[in-house]
Amino acid sequence: MAQSQSLIGQPSTSQFSPFVEMHQSIPSQVEAISPFLDQLMRFIRRFRSEDGSEIDIEIALREALTNAIVHGNHQNPEKRVYVASCCSQDGEVLVTVRDLGEGFDSHLVPDPTTPENQLSAHGRGIYLMQALMDEVKFEERGTVVKLRKQSNSSRSSPEQMD
Repeated sequence: MAQSQSLIGQPSTSQFSPFVEMHQSIPSQVEAISPFLDQLMRFIRRFRSEDGSEIDIEIALREALTNAIVHGNHQNPEKRVYVASCCSQDGEVLVTVRDLGEGFDSHLVPDPTTPENQLSAHGRGIYLMQALMDEVKFEERGTVVKLRKQSNSSRSSPEQMD
């Protein structure tokens, strides 16, 4: 189901740790999420020390993929969701999820923790992504979300997303 587009290795030529980047796309079908996410998490686990944060990454990515497929692409079988995953050798993870929808303003999404929204069936995905990842950015009118988890290696220094 997932379509791998490229696997790129970057040699260490600066203060940044060497990294591997993978580009993939999946169809806009909810049933494609779990098999794709299993494959993506196997890739990520190759670069991170096991510390329990893997479940946080997996939940955040599941929310991002679900939002892209359901809300962005409206499960249109003609559209795909594009995912770029970058893992540094010291365990930092940056995943970019891009849908082909019209976008949205992430600042207008109601806070699910306020009393008036606590019983709502929607609106928890962005909250979960932000709670579980070190950094979440919405770009290109909300059609692109970048999720970053800092290295869990003691020899790293956190860098900001571009």
